[in-house]
Amino acid sequence: MGWGYPKVTGVLPVALENATKVIGNIVHSGKEYICVMQLHSEVSEEKLRKVLSEFTGKIYQKPPLRSSVKRTIRVKTIHYIELLEYTGRYALLRVGCEAGTYMRKLCHDIGEVLGVGAHMRELRRTRTGPFKEDETLVTMQELSEALYRWKEEGKEDLLRKVILPMEYIVSHMYKVVIRDSAVDSIAHGADLAVPGILRLHDKIKKGDKVAVMTLKGELVALGKALMDAKEIVEAQKGLAVKTIRVIMKPGVYPKVWKKRAKQE
Repeated sequence: MGWGYPKVTGVLPVALENATKVIGNIVHSGKEYICVMQLHSEVSEEKLRKVLSEFTGKIYQKPPLRSSVKRTIRVKTIHYIELLEYTGRYALLRVGCEAGTYMRKLCHDIGEVLGVGAHMRELRRTRTGPFKEDETLVTMQELSEALYRWKEEGKEDLLRKVILPMEYIVSHMYKVVIRDSAVDSIAHGADLAVPGILRLHDKIKKGDKVAVMTLKGELVALGKALMDAKEIVEAQKGLAVKTIRVIMKPGVYPKVWKKRAKQE
């Protein structure tokens, strides 16, 4: 690996079969990184901490030359920057940030403000959405061993540990739990009406992306809230969630809804 190409490792969620419909939610979810930033000259720890604090919150960032997006200035949110270790030239940082934040550009910009220059030396992604390194990270060796055990011994215990249910992907999203009688209509692409809702997260705001779930905790669809949670609770009728991606196949739950007869 040549100079200018920092070592990057860490969490990379991989979806199988029907779960590929939901994996896009992870791409746009929050991230956490452990980063080694190399300063080009030494600065005091006090000065470094002061500058790091200035990069917490909303920041302006222009993607680097080697990037897959248009190089226009964007606003990104840095939730926290923790200085874990510092030697005078190397700073070990833990950074929680919005999706789409470029860590190498963050290191470069910190170096500019410090007045000494800096670049990213190593990067490890420790969290993406609900997937965390110390909870859900699986090595290829572990996956290989689990697959071998299942094929050769017929035991799926290890496989169940390394392959999580699809519902885990949306564990960080607000949930709307619906009646069994409403499931099949949503599975056919219908929007969710107020009477079909049993319970929902009280922090849902109009425009939020939500996960529509069955009473058993099965993922039916992804949708966009058309009302705040309070409005939904108080409403007697009307559409509450617009279905934007159906996950469950039709027919899993019995059909109890009726189509309106066509007017002649």
